[in-house]
Amino acid sequence: MSSSSTPAPAATGIPRKVVGLAVAGAVGGFLFGFDSSVVNGAVDALQDEFVLGDALTGFAVAVALLGCAVGAYLAGRIADAKGRIPAMKLGGILFLASAIGTGLAFGVWDLIFWRLVGGLGIGLASVIAPAYISEIAPRQHRGRLASLQQLAITIGIFAALLSDALFANAAGGAAQELWLGLPAWRWMFLAAAVPAVVYGWIAFILPESPRFLVLQGKEEEAARVFRAIAPHDDAERSIRDIKAAVAEDTLAARKGSLRGNRFGLQPVVWIGIILSMLQQFVGINVIFYYSTTLWKAVGFQEKDSLTISVVTAVVNILVTLVAIALVDRIGRRPILLAGSIGMAVSLAVMALAFASADGSGSDIHLSGAWGPAALVAANVFVVSFGASWGPLVWVLLGEIFPSRIRARALGLAAAAQWVANFLITLTFPSMAAASLPLTYGMYALFAAASFFFVMFKIPETNGMSLEQAETLFTKKPKAGKKS
Repeated sequence: MSSSSTPAPAATGIPRKVVGLAVAGAVGGFLFGFDSSVVNGAVDALQDEFVLGDALTGFAVAVALLGCAVGAYLAGRIADAKGRIPAMKLGGILFLASAIGTGLAFGVWDLIFWRLVGGLGIGLASVIAPAYISEIAPRQHRGRLASLQQLAITIGIFAALLSDALFANAAGGAAQELWLGLPAWRWMFLAAAVPAVVYGWIAFILPESPRFLVLQGKEEEAARVFRAIAPHDDAERSIRDIKAAVAEDTLAARKGSLRGNRFGLQPVVWIGIILSMLQQFVGINVIFYYSTTLWKAVGFQEKDSLTISVVTAVVNILVTLVAIALVDRIGRRPILLAGSIGMAVSLAVMALAFASADGSGSDIHLSGAWGPAALVAANVFVVSFGASWGPLVWVLLGEIFPSRIRARALGLAAAAQWVANFLITLTFPSMAAASLPLTYGMYALFAAASFFFVMFKIPETNGMSLEQAETLFTKKPKAGKKS
């Protein structure tokens, strides 16, 4: 009786069980960050071990991203057909196989195959984690909980860079023997087996998404999950809202089709795809995949460059925590717009700095104040991205799509993100060799474009249920207005 008379205080805190489920779901993000960045410390050793040219080295690094795109695309279909949890289990198996296979690779094509397998696992995790977290999170806390995906990714990146440094330093170099007759670079990859096993174990103890259960007609089971994760909410009402949304989706898009009259897809799907591609086209992964090369150009030694990369990863974690604290307080749009401005300005400064560089191609040096300016600008860029577009794109992707197509649409958007990541990763070395100022200038233009895209196409969704947020994107939104 007293609980019914004072519901508001109960709603102000996030139920511990929900936090636990969200954190567990976000472990996939940790693997995502770890597996995609662990290659950073092994690139030079791989090149020497297998006698690789620049082109094949670049492909061996980037091929995981192609696997990510395929895994992300398939994730939606697997999640809709079998459930979110079975998709997590499959991802854990792929992660584990990749860690062992890559660490014990006997040739470059063997290595490339296992990198591709790991990419499939990353792609699955990149879709399932935000979808699952969004579907179990109470509406008033969904932004913060969905941001845990990006926080986990940043922690995974940090863990990968730190473990790379520890293994390399312990052996006296990535190519030097460490334990059991294996060089340090192999242990860098084998280390990923530990979080892969943890992720697989977690997938066996998590409950299925209540929204997926409703879609499968398992309403009693869905109600039990709702009561467990949000005891102060009306479980029956939540189920009715989902069923009503599904009925509307069915009328609008028979059998949950992604197809529409805007270049073959529904407009909301295009919004998700463009958000995903803009997140990568600003060039954020250049900082994490090629940071050693970048800081050598600024004038640092290789050891110092690795330390700077680890510090940058820590900064990325801290600013993601800031985004988590603010996303449900001030909303999605203001944070995204501020982040776009910060990215555009800092990237423009980096373009100007490298325009003043001495030398050409990969043999360049920044003199005078331009070296520190480039270092500061790069970290301002990481801060601007990490506090805005890094976590918030995942938040929006988890809440803008109608229930019936959410997993598949999120999978398509994530696949587009990985394709964009692949293009940036693959083209940066050749573009940088041709003109670093032009390269960073192009990224700055994409950052400016991201500002206008949010301004005119992204309405505010803060504090809304998933079903309410969906309606803003399935109808034509009025720019700048909050529904």
